[in-house]
Amino acid sequence: MRTYTVYMNITFSVDDEVVRLARKHAEAIGKSLNQLMREHLEILAGTSDAPTQAAEFSRLSRESKGNSNGWKWNREEIQRYPMK
Repeated sequence: MRTYTVYMNITFSVDDEVVRLARKHAEAIGKSLNQLMREHLEILAGTSDAPTQAAEFSRLSRESKGNSNGWKWNREEIQRYPMK
């Protein structure tokens, strides 16, 4: 016996600017907007796989090439750069 996952397409009405910013955010974290929406809906529905997500987070953290060279943000600096 085989089981198949059937995905449902959903249409949302969202402001163009919201979509643009959301896509920019998704791209920055290496995901598609569709993937982010699917993950968020899974969390809302209580069907997300928390252990798998935690393992993925750990893997990405280990593989990260990020380096702040010891530089740290402070509240004043963060407020100087509003989100676009």
